[in-house]
Amino acid sequence: MDHKVGIIGIIVKDRKKNSPQVNKILTDHSEIIIGRMGIPQRQEDIGFISLFVEGNTDRIGSLTGRLGSLSGVVVKSLLIPLSK
Repeated sequence: MDHKVGIIGIIVKDRKKNSPQVNKILTDHSEIIIGRMGIPQRQEDIGFISLFVEGNTDRIGSLTGRLGSLSGVVVKSLLIPLSK
């Protein structure tokens, strides 16, 4: 399986409603997350999250797919192959 590193950008609209689901998914995929930064925009009830990940395409795809399936959550990723 191909091993990759990457950055995942997440925008969470309606933070109060969506944050518990987003955090559950992130916890379920914690073994591939090597760094995380979150910035809340309380006035608009929007949150920005950046993740640094390392893992195989299937596991990273599972994370982005589950997040992207949530209403009010937008996900974009940039992955780079890592030679081993």
